[in-house]
Amino acid sequence: MRNARSFFAPLAIGAPDPVRAIPVTPSRMIHFFDPSNEKLRGKVPDMARSADILLGNLEDAVAADKKEAARAGLVEVGRTADLGGTPLWTRINALESPWALDDLVTLVTEIGDVLDVVMVPKVEGAEDIHYVDRLLAQLEARAGLSRPVLVHAILETAQGVANVEEIANASPRMQGISLGPADLAASRRMKTTRVGGGHPGYRVLADPGDERPSYQQDLWHYTVGRMVDACAAAGIFPYYGPFGDIKDEAGCEAQFRAAYLMGCVGAWSLHPVQIGIAKRVFSPDVEEVRFARRVLEAIPDGSGVHMLDGKMQDDATYKQARVLVDLAELLAKKDPELATAYGLS
Repeated sequence: MRNARSFFAPLAIGAPDPVRAIPVTPSRMIHFFDPSNEKLRGKVPDMARSADILLGNLEDAVAADKKEAARAGLVEVGRTADLGGTPLWTRINALESPWALDDLVTLVTEIGDVLDVVMVPKVEGAEDIHYVDRLLAQLEARAGLSRPVLVHAILETAQGVANVEEIANASPRMQGISLGPADLAASRRMKTTRVGGGHPGYRVLADPGDERPSYQQDLWHYTVGRMVDACAAAGIFPYYGPFGDIKDEAGCEAQFRAAYLMGCVGAWSLHPVQIGIAKRVFSPDVEEVRFARRVLEAIPDGSGVHMLDGKMQDDATYKQARVLVDLAELLAKKDPELATAYGLS
């Protein structure tokens, strides 16, 4: 761990200065696409108009014989596609793979000026981030970039969860962390083959009586809570990862909503239908925003105790209201329909 005085010093001669604060932009969904697929590359401008973040995936779901094509396809997208201001991310291959080094070298030197974030899979400790951090600085210096590429870690192993606080604080480049439930389930030896979501066998049973109802529980509650705390403490952003059952829209919405209520700012979308679900879930409810604005009006300086509709409001509820209103105003700038609904147009 570097000392505090040198934490924000560039890690390579000629590299840009690290950021002091992570940019806050709409990020309700990180929409994945396979850049090896020429047909999908042609749809990138349309995807960029509907999604908050667009991510060219190079790792899982891209076959080994298509890795180089995916990397080249993402370079083509970065050079030619009109993204209309939508941030472009990538998920590189795992650091132990034979492709990760070429992923970073190629993408940073060829499209580093338009690549906002590199998502790193299976991060297990701060040392993984330190490796990527130094390499990115060297490549940025070589490419003459004026701003640093940020890093996003995926929490996919038991060791990664055990070290999540160190991961979150490992570098000024850290933008956020996503939950990767499928690989994490395998790492923990969990008895499920689902990609995210619940499981009908994970339940709590009511006490003995005439009837004993049971209720399905959330397999990911502990991990999401710990990830959210680590990110909040480090000043970065937590995301729920993939929900694999594309046809189960209700299940996807329920899982996304649980993550939203716990503090996640967004989730991954693997299909266009999940973009709509994420927009619906990770955009604050219109009535809640209206009430939050009333709280801010009643307590303009955040001090004192006031009553609204029979409910006590104080500095704590003022802070909650500030979170909702700030998010609504941010999303309204991108989404005209939300701006109208929130009364901000």
